[in-house]
Amino acid sequence: MSNKKVIPVFFAADENYMPYLAVALHSLKENACKQYVYHIYVLHANMDCSSENVQKLCKYQDENFKIEFVDVSAKMEDVKHSLHLRDYYTGATYYRIFIADMFPQYDKALYLDSDIAVLGDISELFGVELGENLVGAVPDGAVASVAQFRLYTKEVLGIDAQNYFNAGVLLMNLKAFREYGFYKKFCTLLQKYKFHVAQDQDYLNVICKDKVCYVGAEWNKMPIENDVGTPKLIHYNLTMKPWHYDNVLYKEEFWRYARKTEFYQRILNDLAAYSQEKKEADAASERALIQLCVKEAEREDNYLKKFGK
Repeated sequence: MSNKKVIPVFFAADENYMPYLAVALHSLKENACKQYVYHIYVLHANMDCSSENVQKLCKYQDENFKIEFVDVSAKMEDVKHSLHLRDYYTGATYYRIFIADMFPQYDKALYLDSDIAVLGDISELFGVELGENLVGAVPDGAVASVAQFRLYTKEVLGIDAQNYFNAGVLLMNLKAFREYGFYKKFCTLLQKYKFHVAQDQDYLNVICKDKVCYVGAEWNKMPIENDVGTPKLIHYNLTMKPWHYDNVLYKEEFWRYARKTEFYQRILNDLAAYSQEKKEADAASERALIQLCVKEAEREDNYLKKFGK
């Protein structure tokens, strides 16, 4: 039995996202300090855990790297009728909400989206002291760079865009989540108000407001033009996927690890098959999202105007 400290790392994925999760796992493992044991939990709902894709991911396991697939279907039953989903979002985006209550053995954990490449030692991020804060996170660079997004966070959420964090990379103070009654607060707010722009990320920002430890921007670098020095984690957020587009910033980092996975040809095929029609749909979705931000800001019954928080 290893005496090494365990670092729990959570992902949320479905069968379709296995190839990109493989890239994330390969990059994380290759750069992680070997003095820890990394217990990887892949949260899913009714996925076939005997599938060939899952077996390929499990090959990454060794004495320092454990992978476990956890079905959260039962938890989703509690809230699924209240969830709002838009565009490319799936129910998986909400799975991180369940972590604190489902894993009481941990006081602290990392949650990572699957559309990432980890270039640094993830144990460094886990080692950040959170104090009484609920989460450690990075302000959302994509939001801060668009005027309509900035308007939305200020006028609907009551949060300055510079303090609005991206929920795709989270250091979670699970002990504080439980003490704060986070899950109950989330369920209550879900019944009370529907956020339509960034869904669970908006809920997290509202509930965690003033309880956020902002970590270095290098830990959640999106492929947009702003210099943060040397990135330690690239997050291919929104439509900025190198497996859909060949002009994405930091695409080389993604492909460097993709080549080392068993899914490389499948990912190449995904890039080749991403049609002009799908690209036009992405562009239309982005335009609609920007318009939605303005519409929500102008609503007389939006969250901030209705609840004044």
